[in-house]
Amino acid sequence: MNVFSFISNLFEPAVKLVDELHTSDEERLQLQSHIKAVENELLAKVIAYENQLLQSKTDIITAEATGQSWIQRNWRPITMLTFLVLVVMDSFDWLPNPLAEEAWTLLQIGLGGYVAGRSAEKITHQYLQARPADNKNTNSAKG
Repeated sequence: MNVFSFISNLFEPAVKLVDELHTSDEERLQLQSHIKAVENELLAKVIAYENQLLQSKTDIITAEATGQSWIQRNWRPITMLTFLVLVVMDSFDWLPNPLAEEAWTLLQIGLGGYVAGRSAEKITHQYLQARPADNKNTNSAKG
């Protein structure tokens, strides 16, 4: 269950309770509106948190990908290539013991991070290349 479904399910009993109240339609609609406003505010905070978390992960991977050291830039691809070899070997039963479930989870996380990091690296590179051109145009327009 994702967090958005969880939050919606959390507020659902309150909305149903309001439906069962013996009050005017206007009062019921006001209460339902207030509950939905609180639910939407909570969802907005969750989205903001998820966005900050994703940005932090992107910043870390971008820093790795654009680092000064060769090993800093390449440890993740080397690790993923190693896992690729292990997966192929496991598929052909060439390993003495099959890969554990944790290895598959680690592979999924690593590949996800690698893809996100490479995308962030490319976007950052394009942004940095485009930015000086924007500054030159702005400066020449002022002059």
